[in-house]
Amino acid sequence: MMKISKIEYYLPQQVLTNEDLEKQFPEWSSERIQEKVGISQRHISSDSETVLDMAVQSSEKIFENYDRNRVDFILFCTQSPEYFLPTTACILQDRLGLRKNIGAIDFNLGCSGFVYGLAFAKGLIAGGIAKSILLVTSETYTKHIHPDDKGNRSIFGDASASAIIEKAEGNDYQFCLGTDGSGAENLIVKKGAFKKDFELNPEHKFSPENIYMNGPEIFNFTIENIPGLVKETLEVNGLTMDDIDHFVFHQANSFMLNYLRKKTKIPAENFYIDMEKTGNTVSATIPIALKNMMDKGMLKEGDKVLMAGFGVGYSWGATIMEI
Repeated sequence: MMKISKIEYYLPQQVLTNEDLEKQFPEWSSERIQEKVGISQRHISSDSETVLDMAVQSSEKIFENYDRNRVDFILFCTQSPEYFLPTTACILQDRLGLRKNIGAIDFNLGCSGFVYGLAFAKGLIAGGIAKSILLVTSETYTKHIHPDDKGNRSIFGDASASAIIEKAEGNDYQFCLGTDGSGAENLIVKKGAFKKDFELNPEHKFSPENIYMNGPEIFNFTIENIPGLVKETLEVNGLTMDDIDHFVFHQANSFMLNYLRKKTKIPAENFYIDMEKTGNTVSATIPIALKNMMDKGMLKEGDKVLMAGFGVGYSWGATIMEI
């Protein structure tokens, strides 16, 4: 078994409130935005601030109470890398002053990224490759969003979360992972890499360098797949809904989460929603939620938490961890 020993996160200083959005889009009241997506504000990275800068901030918080020399592997999840090459994780090793005899890799995943990172960490620990893993999820989706895209601007925020994953005694919980690349076109940035012969979706009003999200299709994908993911995760671990103390899903938006909760028949008191002050921070939503739960004293030793991430790709994953 493995455990999450520590979690810290960093939010950029600039804040975009619903009132700010209302000034630019008067047809959308701040109350309507709050009611629709459950978000009152989101943090926005500055023009010069990158996922690496944010990762340094969240990781240095970890090392205030954890010996950085213990880290022997970096897993860095981002879809907004510093460069095409080199790997951002390699630069992070240097910026943090970590040992040179460690592994460091990036992996490109969005909303399922934290769960996948935990799966990778489990493999590294089980294989005897690493004992202390720094798992970082850092994202600046807002840099992909057109200033006039009120829908995506109301949802997404920027953040970085860092966690230490270590071996622990106890139950060895299994992962359930899934992929459906046929949904790639429904959440995509077309231009920026090396593919040139692309076509824009007719519904995409902005530049191919801006993010396009087909909200209804993303919603349908989630509703069709995630209830089954929860059921499968419980079954492969020999557990029932009653055995789980807390359900922490990717914080996409409150409407989707509440719909999922009801469809999956999860009791409201066991289902954590926490995005009002941060928005959808993509791969960082689950660790941010866990850290806030810890700070509020909501998690106690022995609690079982079912985590589920889902979104761009399409990609999804879930597992259970014991506090």
